Amino acid sequence: MNRKTAGAVPLLLCAALMALSACQEIIRQHGYIPPQEDLDAIIVGVDTRDSVEAVIGKPAASGVLREGGYFYIGSKVRHFGAKKPKEIDRQVVAIRFDGNDTVTNVERFGLERGQVVTLSRRVTETSVRDVTFIRQIIRNFGRIDLGEALGG
Repeated sequence: MNRKTAGAVPLLLCAALMALSACQEIIRQHGYIPPQEDLDAIIVGVDTRDSVEAVIGKPAASGVLREGGYFYIGSKVRHFGAKKPKEIDRQVVAIRFDGNDTVTNVERFGLERGQVVTLSRRVTETSVRDVTFIRQIIRNFGRIDLGEALGG
C-alpha cells in the first residue's frame, strides 16, 4: 500500500460505519401513560379529581368543560433510516368524572391495525338506568293491588 491509499482506508471505514449507524432503528416515546399499578389504585365511585391528580398527576389534556374527563395520551414512533416515521403504538387513558368530581369511569384505549380498540374499562353501574321519577311512578301503578290499597 502506498501513502495515498493508506490514508483513504480509515476514511472509507468511517464512512461505512456512519452509513450503517444511519440505518439504526430509533424508538421515541411521546406523552405519558400512567403505570397500570397507579390506575388500579383509582377506585371508581370513590376517588375524586384531586385524589387522581395526587396519585398519577394532572394530564396534559383534559375535557373542554370543568366536568370533562382527564386524558393521558402516549405513543411510540419508530424512526428507521431515511424512511418516514411510523407510529407503532398509541394508548389513551380516559378518566371521567361526574358533577361532584368523583371518578365514574376509567378506560384505556389502544390502536390496532389503524382501529381504536378498548383495552380495559371500569365503569360504575347504577341500578336505575335512564329512568326519571315520573317513569318510576307510572311503572309502579301496575303493581298496586287495589284491594290492599282500599283496605280490603
